[in-house]
Amino acid sequence: MSERVEPAERLLDLVIALANTPHRMTKSQIRRGVNGYADAKNDAAFDRMFERDKEALRTLGVPIVTLTDAAHEDDIGYRIDTDSYDMPPVAFTPAEVGALSLAAEVWQDSTLSAQSRRALTKVRAVSELEDAALHAGLALRVRGPDANFGALLDAIADRITVRFTYRAANTGRTKQRTVEPWRLYAKDRGWYLVGHDVERAAEREFRLSRIVGRVSRIGEPGSVQVPDRASAHREAPIIRATLALRPERASALRARAIEIESPTAGAEPAQAAPAAQVPRPSDRDVIAVDISDLDLFAEELAGYGDAVLVLDPPRLREAVLSRLRPAASLGGES
Repeated sequence: MSERVEPAERLLDLVIALANTPHRMTKSQIRRGVNGYADAKNDAAFDRMFERDKEALRTLGVPIVTLTDAAHEDDIGYRIDTDSYDMPPVAFTPAEVGALSLAAEVWQDSTLSAQSRRALTKVRAVSELEDAALHAGLALRVRGPDANFGALLDAIADRITVRFTYRAANTGRTKQRTVEPWRLYAKDRGWYLVGHDVERAAEREFRLSRIVGRVSRIGEPGSVQVPDRASAHREAPIIRATLALRPERASALRARAIEIESPTAGAEPAQAAPAAQVPRPSDRDVIAVDISDLDLFAEELAGYGDAVLVLDPPRLREAVLSRLRPAASLGGES
């Protein structure tokens, strides 16, 4: 006994058959030739099944037309009006691809990430966009909670001490920290843990993006005493980054810029920069951006490739280069 065909599979087979028939298909041809209709026990059952399928397809917007034979008006057939069903040729301007990139990148940290990237690849394939890098970095970056967010949230709920390796913002050095976690809060595009630093015997804040590896739990649940009121959140130190951008590139960075210096045609070469900086190219726009997390910003800048050159501070430039060198080595460059 053959397996029963699912309704969705039967509908798809019906669409394929009616869309590819040279003229039309009669009910008897549909019953014999379309997968799934052999399940009908008799003519009445087939008629009910076919009428339901026709109505379902028309509800979905599939234009099924009814045709009669000129000589035999009772000889009724069906087909899909492909002129109404086929989509027109798809074409997108570079600006429209940029807008779609913006929408696709919103899902980069969600379960829809893979689907959105595949769709965007297909759109770019039929667009007039010659250089995909023109829109690098244009899209909005929406980051999900850091990897240790859930573990720390559970530790706060269980009132248990945690231990983790932490990279200091000012020196970049890592050290193990033991913390009695109190609460989490979001600020400056990042998540922070507020708690009691056991080694320092004082309240401290830790940015989750600077935690290296996983958080481990130590001690017993219920051992942490969370104060009713903690001191006010400290302002994160602000770092001013100086960047040189290729003309008409890195739109998202330009929107956050504090200062912009556009290159002037025929301008004299830039004067020598201080030792802490690299020379300013005369053919690029120079902007300044205030940031609070150097590593997070370096990750963002690496996505722009050669469209963005870090002039200052040196730590930010080196953080970006450390992310680009592995990619360059894949192409045989050092």
